[in-house]
Amino acid sequence: MEQEFFEQRTDLSGLNEAVEQIRSNIGRIVIGQHNLIELLIASILANGHVLIEGVPGVAKTLTAKLLAKCVDAQFSRIQFTPDLMPSDVLGTSIFHPQQGIFEYKKGPVFGNIVLVDEINRAPAKTQAALFEVMEERQVTMDGVTYPMEEPFIVLATQNPVEQEGTYRLPEAQLDRFLFKIEVGYPSLVEETQLLTLHHRLSTDEKLLDAKPVLNIQQIQQFRNTVKNLHVEEKLLEFVAKIVYQTRNNKALFLGGSPRASLAIINSAKAIAAISNRDFVTPEDIIKVAPPVLRHRIMLTPEKEMEGITPDDIIRQLIKNIEVPR
Repeated sequence: MEQEFFEQRTDLSGLNEAVEQIRSNIGRIVIGQHNLIELLIASILANGHVLIEGVPGVAKTLTAKLLAKCVDAQFSRIQFTPDLMPSDVLGTSIFHPQQGIFEYKKGPVFGNIVLVDEINRAPAKTQAALFEVMEERQVTMDGVTYPMEEPFIVLATQNPVEQEGTYRLPEAQLDRFLFKIEVGYPSLVEETQLLTLHHRLSTDEKLLDAKPVLNIQQIQQFRNTVKNLHVEEKLLEFVAKIVYQTRNNKALFLGGSPRASLAIINSAKAIAAISNRDFVTPEDIIKVAPPVLRHRIMLTPEKEMEGITPDDIIRQLIKNIEVPR
């Protein structure tokens, strides 16, 4: 009876219709990668930035561009390179000698959905240019603060294999990403479907076909709906226990911050909404815990040498905590 009551509290039909349309639009070009697509949609609903990591050629950038096509908002792309300067991202002040004044020319970061391609190719000072804008959604230049227009989401990609010409992201910046999504190779069946599809029609033609599904007002409305979804007290405690255990684990040098706890709750609500539920289940929390935590925890050198991954530790932590029912 309790579940029936929950199901009728909030109307999620409009949200779910939009989600299915986005999945359909992206799925016409990107074969497989269902987890990537679901988490990207969840990031829009949870108002969080995303770091997408994968080897070259697994449709990281293409998926991000397709997602932007589904939203009727300003899309901006920045290709990070070793010679990129902070002013190339944030903008710069230009002096007009006739008027004797400086005018601020906004950089490409001023968009609604900002794709930062190969984020780990730029040096530390350029990466640091994103600190303020990602966390506080504003840029301060020459003592003047310029707020970003909502929605503002950074979708960043990086290649985990190539080391030459790359700069490791600092922990402070990693913590600003809601998710770190690891994108793997497609299965044999998926790759065969992909070859068949792209043999028939070019990607450029299909990209032009993609129509916006969401506008800015709808995103704000759906975010408010997601924010008000029901979360039981015992589930809040479950999340707190998971993050707390990351700070008291001998295999970890660095654990999750309170920002990680908030990220798990917010993204679990988004996953629940995508699943057409207005209440969070333990399964939602278990599902989002790895992409929320994997970039926020740091293994000890000994565990890294053993070949253990952050995901292994997260799974073990959850296994040792009693799941509330």
